[in-house]
Amino acid sequence: MHLPRSRTRPRARNGTRCVRMDADRGPDRSALERAADAAALGLRTRLPAGAPAQLERAVREDPDARVRAAALGALARASGRRATTAWRVALADPAAGVRRRAADLAPVLDAPPRPLLALLADDDVTVIEAAAWAIGELGPVAVRAGAVPALSTVAREHDDPLARESAVAALGALADPAGLPAVLAACGDKPAVRRRAVLALAPFDGPDVDAALHTAVEDRDWQVRQAAEDLLAE
Repeated sequence: MHLPRSRTRPRARNGTRCVRMDADRGPDRSALERAADAAALGLRTRLPAGAPAQLERAVREDPDARVRAAALGALARASGRRATTAWRVALADPAAGVRRRAADLAPVLDAPPRPLLALLADDDVTVIEAAAWAIGELGPVAVRAGAVPALSTVAREHDDPLARESAVAALGALADPAGLPAVLAACGDKPAVRRRAVLALAPFDGPDVDAALHTAVEDRDWQVRQAAEDLLAE
């Protein structure tokens, strides 16, 4: 008995199921299936002919943010630098989840840091968090692109503690001396930010750093005290 054509899946010549990501106006499950198909493509050691273009099109055009994010991840895993164009598109995606995924993938793609600096002003704090982490991972190239003053501004001025904490962590990861004043200032912020700031002092030295650590060992938050004690013991 043959199934109707609409219920069959095409198969590749090697017998494996071909992945189809055609966007349609079906129920929500269709979007989940497209996202799963995109993720499956990213797990292949070699993309089949036409798949990179298919994934790029999904990043640009699929109506569901989950599919766009999954397609971008698949491109990053399977195509490497070829994903850079789609990555730039995703940075401006209307969905915060897609922008956040793009930021997460920046170090994998060895992406340029300047577009990430723009995400430090994003309306969604989780996007800022991801962008700050990625900038910290990019290292000296991010410093040359102006990351330290941008992160310092977020660390000192942003209304959300999560954004400030993420910026301080990135400044510690970059370990550029120009970022030290913002890290020291963050030692007087809310507990979560103070904890991160103390940890971010690890690559720095000098009398100001020593003074901040000795102050932190008297902090009312035990995690701040512990972090400072650990650094002083090294």
